[in-house]
Amino acid sequence: MLDIMATITETTIFYIMTLCFCKTCRFQTVISRIAPPVVYTMAVIVMTFFVDIGAYRIFVIFALMIVLILICYKVSIHSAFIVMELAYLLIAPLTESVGLSIMGVIYHGNVMTQVDGTAIIKWQIYVFIILLRLLFLIIAYRLLKNFKYDIQAKDAAIVSISFLLVFVVSFASTYGYLNLETSDTSLLDLITSVLGVVFIVQFLYSRNVSYLRDQEQRDKMQIAQLQQQFAYYQEKMKDEERVRSIYHDLKNHLLVMESRQNTEDTRQMAETLRSQIADYEDYVHTGNEFLDIILKDKAAKAREKQIDFSAMVDFHGIDFMEPLDISTIFGNAIDNAIEASEHLPEYQRLITVKAERVRDMLLITIENNTPPGNHLTEGTTKKDRFVHGFGIPNIKKAVEKYGGQCSFQLKERTYRLKILIPFP
Repeated sequence: MLDIMATITETTIFYIMTLCFCKTCRFQTVISRIAPPVVYTMAVIVMTFFVDIGAYRIFVIFALMIVLILICYKVSIHSAFIVMELAYLLIAPLTESVGLSIMGVIYHGNVMTQVDGTAIIKWQIYVFIILLRLLFLIIAYRLLKNFKYDIQAKDAAIVSISFLLVFVVSFASTYGYLNLETSDTSLLDLITSVLGVVFIVQFLYSRNVSYLRDQEQRDKMQIAQLQQQFAYYQEKMKDEERVRSIYHDLKNHLLVMESRQNTEDTRQMAETLRSQIADYEDYVHTGNEFLDIILKDKAAKAREKQIDFSAMVDFHGIDFMEPLDISTIFGNAIDNAIEASEHLPEYQRLITVKAERVRDMLLITIENNTPPGNHLTEGTTKKDRFVHGFGIPNIKKAVEKYGGQCSFQLKERTYRLKILIPFP
């Protein structure tokens, strides 16, 4: 019964480790998730009750784990080794060496008993090791359940070197007990425990390195997106300045052309030209030329998508904000509102942008209707979460840079972003 319980805990550990590290299945999810633990359990039962190969079973288990992972999941070879190493560490070296070391102190080194002339570990110690195994599994799962970073091959190689040290000492202890019938392996168990802790520290260090590397890449991508957005508005601003500089002259030319050639074709041509420059009469004059360009660009995009866009913005005297931060706040917020509005019927598409100084605070409010079933989120609903989802975090960073605060409200299918920034 204790052997069966131990096999169940072994299989559970193997299953949990694959669950934490192997996210992409090769086959249907049920098949890829269930096949490895089932095959593993059958193999362990055969080697426990029907095949007597002693400590050499460890090599069979290693190979079996790696093959099952590579067959059922789309992972790299070094990732499969990481899963195998962590699973084996929890199954045998760490739990057994720590358990035997602790119980050896309690039983004054007398951890063995005789049953029908065979020396085996006392059942109390066996139970303690199984309970310790479950405890370590719970701790490992809580630490690794959200693991989503790719450990590079060179980091995996360093971790594998630490694992080899643990394995050599652990195998010597297991070989002495199973093959040589050595009863006292307390020194080897103590060394295995220490090396197991070293392995865990090494792995956690590699995990943190992977996290920092991933975060650095995300930061670079965010900065590149913001710089690209900023460059776009700068170029738009230059174009708008050139067009606005000739706007009034063009308007006068139209008046002259209409008065001199009073024909239907001339009037039609003048009307066409007048409609083409009409957008420049509808400018939102905020007091900040850069913000004017942003609002004009977003208003044009909203019109293309049949969205009612309204902007009441007074930025006169607000000169403490950098253009890049203005672009980050207004550009991302309005883009989010446009994206949400696209999923609504045309008569419900509405975006309102307001900004003004209220005493010593800059108050910015952006509202839009949202489809039913939407929930407040600061991430993204897109599948590619690595590329998308920067909008709101970037807005928060830009606002917090000036000591401001953001609040997000969803009430009666109206999404409201409210920003308060104190004047310096």
